[in-house]
Amino acid sequence: MTQELALDILKSGRNVFLTGSAGTGKTYVLNQFIQYLNKYKISSGVTASTGIAATHIKGQTIHSWVGMGIKNQMTRKDLHFLSLNKALLKKIEKTKVLIIDEISMLHLNQLNLVDQILQYLKDNLLPFGGIQIVLCGDFFQLPPIGQPFEKSRDKFAFMSTAWVNAAFNICYLTQQFRQDKNVLSEVLGAIRNASVDKDIEAHLKKKLGEKQLENPPIQLYTHNADVDRINEEELDKIEEKVKYFWAKTHGKKELIVTLKKSVIVPERLSLKLGAKVMFVKNNPDKGYINGTLGKIIEFSELGLPVVRIAGKKEIIASPEEWSIDDDKGTSLASFLQIPLRLAWAITVHKSQGMTLDSATLDLSKTFEKGQGYVALSRLKSLEKMNLLGFNATALSIEPLAVKADKRFKELSAELAEKVDPADLKTEMEAFKIKAKALKFIK
Repeated sequence: MTQELALDILKSGRNVFLTGSAGTGKTYVLNQFIQYLNKYKISSGVTASTGIAATHIKGQTIHSWVGMGIKNQMTRKDLHFLSLNKALLKKIEKTKVLIIDEISMLHLNQLNLVDQILQYLKDNLLPFGGIQIVLCGDFFQLPPIGQPFEKSRDKFAFMSTAWVNAAFNICYLTQQFRQDKNVLSEVLGAIRNASVDKDIEAHLKKKLGEKQLENPPIQLYTHNADVDRINEEELDKIEEKVKYFWAKTHGKKELIVTLKKSVIVPERLSLKLGAKVMFVKNNPDKGYINGTLGKIIEFSELGLPVVRIAGKKEIIASPEEWSIDDDKGTSLASFLQIPLRLAWAITVHKSQGMTLDSATLDLSKTFEKGQGYVALSRLKSLEKMNLLGFNATALSIEPLAVKADKRFKELSAELAEKVDPADLKTEMEAFKIKAKALKFIK
């Protein structure tokens, strides 16, 4: 399905699951939809399953937004207690659209709980209390964290009662904007289709024997301990004076705690001349996006780091803000910091959502299905990759995710075939009128 058709379906007010492989523009379409909602003043909740993902769309975690915290179930007493929270009740009463990004990492119990809470607080037994629900993600990405004894069918959100009742329109984006037709796309396609064979493995084994790229680029590891160790070791090797940059925070304390845990940039950023760094914020106007790599070549007159990126372009890294906003765009909490982090190494988990020009990957300790796919899909080609190692888990995907993805493709194709553009436009106008009318009544 094209981005344009998916966006029109989103605007129609239908419940939607927006999916597609890495690099097809899911976040782009989601941001276009959020801009549309803001333009027409349609109240929305912009959330994600994790704090890191939430900062990418200037939202908050679904756990915080709906008031469920870390709970997996709620009693009638718990629900009644939530109904006494006037701010929460007012927010949910006026919300017309709820967006949850990175749905692959939300446990099915928690999606059921979101449904239960919204039905209770809105006093409406329709799925999710009658709110348009938009889920976005790819179930080949990192899976939900569950109990050791839980099987995949006990964790994936698409196995939940709430998912079935919502009757989602499946919008599976198919146009690839990150990888061209190359060996990497062949490898990723094989992993997605669970068809990794000796030829695919040979492509990766060949990388193990190749001469490493000069000036080794960013390194992706599966464990935090490896990442921290490498970055500290590399910074210590530089015989320059260290400069510290402290973040400035403002807003509600509990939300600030969430931001501190979520943003990729540290609260105390330690930098030196010659340090390898990565921008962790999107700012195309200034010439960088989340994942742009560079090197600190000097500090400006104001003491700000000057970063030289590819093409010898130099950028002064001035402070950027990460925030959690309400549906009106008002900041509830903010975190102001230089948008950089040391970038000799990062975890695969924190690379999710990034596009990297080049990288060194160590997948020899991969412990979870999907990690290898996430790491490899950050890149545009194998030519710009150093591979230190990989294991069988790195090339595997959860079988249930493979089966579900095949069905998602079929349902999306059926929807694209039968949907009438004229009907969509009618639905769009009707939804805008309904949303405004409900707002007026409130």
